[in-house]
Amino acid sequence: MTLENTQQAPKDSWFNRFLASVEYLGNLLPHPITLFALFCLFIIVFSGIADWFGLSAIDPRPLGSAGRDPDGVIEVVSLLSAEGLQKIVTGLVTNFTNFAPLGTVLVALLGVSVAEHSGLLSSALRGMVMGASKRFVTFMIVLAAILSNTASELGYVVLIPLAAMIFHSLGRHPLAGLAAAFAGVSGGYSANLLLGTIDPLLAGITTPAAQIIDPNYQVGSEANWYFMMISTLLIAFLGTFITEKVVEPRLGKYNEDEASEVLNSNIEHLSALERKGLTYAGLTFLFLVILLAFTIIPENGILRNTETGLVKGSPFLKGIVAFIFVTFAIPGFVYGKIVGTMKNDRDVINAMSKSMSSLSMYIVLVFFAAQFVAFFNWTNLGTILAINGAELLQALSMTGPEVFVLFILMCAIINLTLGSSSAQWAATAPIFVPMLMLIGYAPETIQAAYRIGDSVTNLITPMMSYFGLILAVATKYKKDMGIGTLIATMLPYSITFLIGWIALFYLWVFAFGLPVGPESPIYYQP
Repeated sequence: MTLENTQQAPKDSWFNRFLASVEYLGNLLPHPITLFALFCLFIIVFSGIADWFGLSAIDPRPLGSAGRDPDGVIEVVSLLSAEGLQKIVTGLVTNFTNFAPLGTVLVALLGVSVAEHSGLLSSALRGMVMGASKRFVTFMIVLAAILSNTASELGYVVLIPLAAMIFHSLGRHPLAGLAAAFAGVSGGYSANLLLGTIDPLLAGITTPAAQIIDPNYQVGSEANWYFMMISTLLIAFLGTFITEKVVEPRLGKYNEDEASEVLNSNIEHLSALERKGLTYAGLTFLFLVILLAFTIIPENGILRNTETGLVKGSPFLKGIVAFIFVTFAIPGFVYGKIVGTMKNDRDVINAMSKSMSSLSMYIVLVFFAAQFVAFFNWTNLGTILAINGAELLQALSMTGPEVFVLFILMCAIINLTLGSSSAQWAATAPIFVPMLMLIGYAPETIQAAYRIGDSVTNLITPMMSYFGLILAVATKYKKDMGIGTLIATMLPYSITFLIGWIALFYLWVFAFGLPVGPESPIYYQP
């Protein structure tokens, strides 16, 4: 079936019914902020009802464990009471200020903002893509798109339009270039060679969810680093294969008459000054990495764990967000100083301020998400649901690794209508992290599985925040481009990424027994 046929498919075809269902369900959902406010209200009311019915569960933890009640029974705590109202009123501010993802994301983004506004990240991505040979240009576009996730919207705003222009300049179909970049930026959202703002954000949500079962459990920002690095290469290869073997042949030869405007194939290459800036920024980054290595590689390194002498539990891992800040901010300033985009401290401050001002919506979302997580923990509903869910899985004999297939598929389906990664994980982690811990899996492994489901369906949902922008860029090259056509173009990536990523997860974790990150356990043992 060609793209033209897909676009003109009957309205009652299965594909159009599927798209209509996704849009309908997505439109039924309120804004994520409103959704969390409603979740909070629901938890308050439901806790009162559950308490009236005497909902409880037997605590599976051994006698004497931290947080375990002496009688071994976990009961619902009602927030629909005088004591509950007092707890809500007095905890409203601290729920927000103590919500771990808030501070970690803000600090990491301060450093990334310097590298982004100085032009370092944009130039680095352009250099990667435009410096590649024609043979490897597709692979470099997908790889650069994955790496662009370090800097929020940079991939969507800069790289996707650039990829379409590069393909057009090479005589290839521009929509194939757009699709390749979109696949890397969105379908490979969680993968990266470097730690980015998404890592501390998810870890900050996973930690309190894990502490429902184990009050002392901590999930670090680096918890999934190894698996995400190898995932970067997998998504880059799969994205290249689908682009060149499936998408581009289906698109066929590009017809200039399909464009909605006169196209310009002239692409601005890196200037000598930009290349000089990249060189000095790269040397600065290398110097920082070497300096950091001296603090953690030697057995007496000052950033190792002072009690055990190991990297596990060390100040380095606990303070990884600080190093994300430094390794982006300093090379970013060096680059800006050389190319002239940053001349003094005021320019650095302005760059940080611009990034903070763009986070107003995120901060409001975090406020309500923090209340929901706190309410859920106070009521013990998460613990009770997790215990009952784990017992159900055990009764169905679904305690083996196969349980992760269903978990990943469920996350992928939810992602079709709730596109925000942090919003989805904040809503689901308090249930599924404890549940899967109770059948023996570590929070780090659970979080890695979630990141697969959260990424692969970004490509095929109109609810994804940048979907409209991608469609607007696509209509520049195909004036009658519709939502159905764009999703049909991206569907092969989504399916292939889902299958390939699940296969990698099972091979990496369960076949080879490799950790998903530094010192990250695969299994949980109380």
